[in-house]
Amino acid sequence: MKFVTYREGAGRAAAGVLRGDRVVGLSSGGFADLISLVRLGSEAVRRITEWLRSVPEGAGKPLSGVHLLAPIPSPPKFICVGLNYRDHAAESKMEIPKVPTIFSKFSSSVIGPGESIVLPKNSTQPDYEAEFAFVIGKGGRHIPADRWRDHVFGYTIVNDVSARDFQMATSQWLMGKTFDTFAPMGPYLVSSDEIPDPHALDIRLEINGETLQNSNTRELIFKIPELIAFLSSVFTLEPGDIVSTGTPAGVGFARQPPRYLQAGDDVVIRVEGIGELRNPVIAAAS
Repeated sequence: MKFVTYREGAGRAAAGVLRGDRVVGLSSGGFADLISLVRLGSEAVRRITEWLRSVPEGAGKPLSGVHLLAPIPSPPKFICVGLNYRDHAAESKMEIPKVPTIFSKFSSSVIGPGESIVLPKNSTQPDYEAEFAFVIGKGGRHIPADRWRDHVFGYTIVNDVSARDFQMATSQWLMGKTFDTFAPMGPYLVSSDEIPDPHALDIRLEINGETLQNSNTRELIFKIPELIAFLSSVFTLEPGDIVSTGTPAGVGFARQPPRYLQAGDDVVIRVEGIGELRNPVIAAAS
């Protein structure tokens, strides 16, 4: 199933499920938001599948008539993995990591599909990073790697937008990663049952129709089982936590000459089985 968080007009954010080209609201199915849904994991998918049998065909709103937000607009934790594709570590001239490199973004950086990435006034090196992300369903601590499927509700797309001048100014990456609008996410949260092997998905980024990143999640250094075991060895994973797994080669700062985001750019990320995340780029208001 493909789940969304959406808004009609000036209304409140609501949870929905995609049925063909229509969005069926889930409030009548007992779910006010996607966090409450992911807490139930596969049981939620089972309940909604059964509930939809009683919902008439044609119910809901056309997808084109609603405003999609990020699937999890305010995740409890937004966890990111750095240097997690072999080709990206090489282009960054950094050694292949022996343990995962972990940083975070704040929830205030999250935007949805179609919303604008705003270029900061105080950065001259805003960059793009296409990423495949997984969403925690059942939480836990000290989760064995071989139990990872019990804890992943589903998958989405993230653009880990990065101000390289801020990121590289110190050994701590957070400030370069968490400007407002620097975490586009969506368009859907795809339940894990729809993607049998998350480590065999094509991932691609285009700007203005030009392909700049093109890889596959099989190139991940640390895959989902290892990441879940490593992260949960330190802190409790909670329902709705986002784990963005890293970006492949082709980022802007490593190109010659560098290719940074510019006002007017149209950034599109496609991940096989999930969909297309598209965001325009604009300059900050003066």
